[in-house]
Amino acid sequence: MIRVLLADDHWLVRAGFRSVLEDEDDIEVVGEAGDGQAAVSACRELGPDVVLMDIRMPDMDGLEACQVITGDEQLASVKVVILTTFDLDDYVYGALRAGATGFLVKDSGPEELLQAVRVAARGDALISPSVTRRLIAEFAGRVTGPEPDPRLDVLTDREREVMQLVAAGRTNHEIAERLVLSLSTAKTHVSRIMTKLGARDRSQVVVLAYESGMVSPGWLAD
Repeated sequence: MIRVLLADDHWLVRAGFRSVLEDEDDIEVVGEAGDGQAAVSACRELGPDVVLMDIRMPDMDGLEACQVITGDEQLASVKVVILTTFDLDDYVYGALRAGATGFLVKDSGPEELLQAVRVAARGDALISPSVTRRLIAEFAGRVTGPEPDPRLDVLTDREREVMQLVAAGRTNHEIAERLVLSLSTAKTHVSRIMTKLGARDRSQVVVLAYESGMVSPGWLAD
């Protein structure tokens, strides 16, 4: 059973999400919050698997709440999915850097919502790899210059190849096909990369790939 917390200051949005999620046998809505502080408190009290978090909320916004949740070791298993209107909101990039698993457009259909929750709960991280990649590329393009990260020095050449493909929005299946690897080997490489980099999930790997200059805006592994 996937336990979900809904955090949005509009009760109609929460009600809409709840009505979709509660029709599923494998998903349970364990609570709701109308602001970021309430969301943090609810996470500590209820221990959800996934938080659907709006960015713009009163008192404590979704970005700050995301930072608190992802920075709390006791909440390490909680995945935060940011809700956005997809107008290239500046907050979204900050949320991904803060450890959010990915993002979901607010007007997504029921199937996209359910997929987002299930993918996040599995720990696969990026809700929509190609779209998230484009979003990160948009904001990475505003960075004055790449910032070398010494953590990348521990990666093998193969792991660097895999990391570039992750940054390109490739799934594990696609990475395996591209590099002529078994699926299990591709998964192992991705897992080792996250461990070596201290990344919470794939979205943080993508952010680091752009910020370090390993890949650049507009880059795409064909």
